[in-house]
Amino acid sequence: MTRIALFQSTTGIDPSRSAAALIDAIGSASEGGAQILFTPEMSGLLDRDRRRAAGQIVDENRDEVLATVRDEAARRGIWVHLGSLAVDAGDGKWANRGFVIDEKGDIAARYDKMHMFDVDLDSGESWRESNAYRPGDKVVTVDCPVGKLGLTICYDLRFPALYEALGRLQCDAIAVPAAFTVPTGKAHWHVMQRARAIEASAFVIAAAQCGKHEDGRETYGHSLVVDPWGEVLLDMGDGADKVAFAEIDHSRIETVRAQVPSLANRREIAI
Repeated sequence: MTRIALFQSTTGIDPSRSAAALIDAIGSASEGGAQILFTPEMSGLLDRDRRRAAGQIVDENRDEVLATVRDEAARRGIWVHLGSLAVDAGDGKWANRGFVIDEKGDIAARYDKMHMFDVDLDSGESWRESNAYRPGDKVVTVDCPVGKLGLTICYDLRFPALYEALGRLQCDAIAVPAAFTVPTGKAHWHVMQRARAIEASAFVIAAAQCGKHEDGRETYGHSLVVDPWGEVLLDMGDGADKVAFAEIDHSRIETVRAQVPSLANRREIAI
């Protein structure tokens, strides 16, 4: 068994406040006996005003939130999956980058979000992530307290090929940090998270943003832990700025894969 913690936050436009909230969350996770804490997408800064945000987005070596989380992870002796931060990619674009930080404060893995959220919703919301962000191009896994962890971010959830690749790599768990909109969250969040867990025969761990943010957006919350059978082990609902815990039973993975051996039975399909 591995005890994990999830932080569900309402991140705003001030990275210093975000860093302080993450310190508190790491402390709560450590005191609660978790071996690793999972945080949402954009844990350091969530600001749709890109001109205002630009002054806060720097390369990762100068990022205040990343440095703070690394220091606190080392101080507490706990792993942290920092769901993602907006960082300067060095080519005129930003990257939506997740970090896995080990118990010594070292960066064990990085993942840049592959799929850009470019949509117009019936609610009137319009998002063009690709205008500012450069997509990643690498599938990333890392060994950590939950076993082999596959890294994804938010909108990646809608692209099954990425999760198929992580399934073929025999991931024990897949992280899906998110800042899901409310309309799409109500319609699709639970069913897609469960589907991805079932397809990969792996745990899905999805720490999410929640509530009304300083930049005017509203996010869905409902941070989830789903087991390989598709059973929801944890649903954090719509409360914000809190930490919750779940137990990862590694024997469950092999039990499910024996009952539904879809990964072993997979065949290449020519198109």
